[in-house]
Amino acid sequence: MPVVREFTLPDLGEGLTEAEVVRWLVEVGEVIAIDQPVVEVETAKAVVEVPCPYGGVVTALFGAVGEEVLVGAPLVTVAVSPGEGERPLAAVPVVERAAEVERPLVGYGVAEPDRGGRRRRVGSGGASAAVTRVSAPVAAPVTVAPAAPVAVPAPVPEPVTAVVPVVAGGVPAVISPLVRRLAREQGVELAAVAGSGPDGLIMRADVERAVAAKVAVAPAAAPAGPAVAPAGAVPSGAGSVVPLRGLRKAVAEKLGRSHREIPAATCWVDADATELMVLRRQLNAVPGPKVSVLALLARICAVGLERFPDLNSSVTPDGSGILRHSAVHLGFAAQGERGLVVPVVRDAQRLTTEQLGEELARLTEAARTGAIAPAELTGGTFTLNNYGVFGVDGSTPILNHPEAAMLGVGRIVAKPWVHQGELAVREVTQLSFTFDHRVCDGGTAGGFLRFVADCVEQPGVLLRRL
Repeated sequence: MPVVREFTLPDLGEGLTEAEVVRWLVEVGEVIAIDQPVVEVETAKAVVEVPCPYGGVVTALFGAVGEEVLVGAPLVTVAVSPGEGERPLAAVPVVERAAEVERPLVGYGVAEPDRGGRRRRVGSGGASAAVTRVSAPVAAPVTVAPAAPVAVPAPVPEPVTAVVPVVAGGVPAVISPLVRRLAREQGVELAAVAGSGPDGLIMRADVERAVAAKVAVAPAAAPAGPAVAPAGAVPSGAGSVVPLRGLRKAVAEKLGRSHREIPAATCWVDADATELMVLRRQLNAVPGPKVSVLALLARICAVGLERFPDLNSSVTPDGSGILRHSAVHLGFAAQGERGLVVPVVRDAQRLTTEQLGEELARLTEAARTGAIAPAELTGGTFTLNNYGVFGVDGSTPILNHPEAAMLGVGRIVAKPWVHQGELAVREVTQLSFTFDHRVCDGGTAGGFLRFVADCVEQPGVLLRRL
């Protein structure tokens, strides 16, 4: 007899505790294979596909599109044939296997047992309810002796119906603890909210509309004396509130922390990039992969950080020391479907200019299509920001916490320039350098920036360090 296996959202790494459902890749009643992707979720790092370690018939899906699911909360349940629909495990009693902690997926971190954030399933006595789409009622597992498998009647492939459990006591059904928390923080009575989800399920958007309606309603009479707006209140006529979530929320938190904690300073210089562009054209004139300007700049940065190692470092979390990194993990800004992300080229100091170009191109394409892995967006030690692609000349970026430095490159544009004592039209760019003043002084930062500018103006300088 088939056994129902529950697959929960695994730990996706980097301490992420939740993910938003972007798109379901399977339906209830569908037969899936082991390790087949079942859902596409957005974390604070990227959009990833989550494979299920079980193969069999999908009996339920948990979480609607747009809802956030906590790590350890159920995603799908699958009816599997004993010994056929799951990855091989070490020899353990059948009863223990039925209640084991979810196995980690390849490429993901290991989920901790008893995280405390896991939602109760329907019928466990909790107040929360999960949205499930079930093809047929599935009986609870039968408790048997350890030698016997845990049997469950096989689901009958009937037409799919949407089932939304009703919480006891007449309280409106709410799928997500985050929705309940939002309502509690904003003072919204869920009993007065009309749900827009299946069978009246209350979604996050319903609570947000209720909050906006509260803000839009002016009080009938203002109290005497100076009015004090409550914390977080939106001024009348300010428009709608767009909540920070997913990638945008993670970026906001990280940049806010960087701005609060790091005493950053910026210096900049204009550089004649004509010779660098000539070198690029020469390199691309021979057979082989094309070399981008970004690849040349990445190679310059890797050599410069070898010469100025203080800039490839970070302040320890307690602020008591400076951690110098032995490898250059070079982050660079790339535009993805859901916003700007910073992929990381590992061990950039070991790669040739051609290899850097290939890796930069691969990560850029992965970021553009949303196929980049979370692990490829973390662990950077230095960031190269080519904002010239947006048609701007300069910028004073916020450091990518906890990194200590970032090089910004503006657009390369033809300008009048004094070259060899005469006025000429040259290809000029502005280089800006932001650094953590705790790890070095202006002399070190200026020395690095001057080295980069010299390599841009005279690429032959690189030969001294290669």
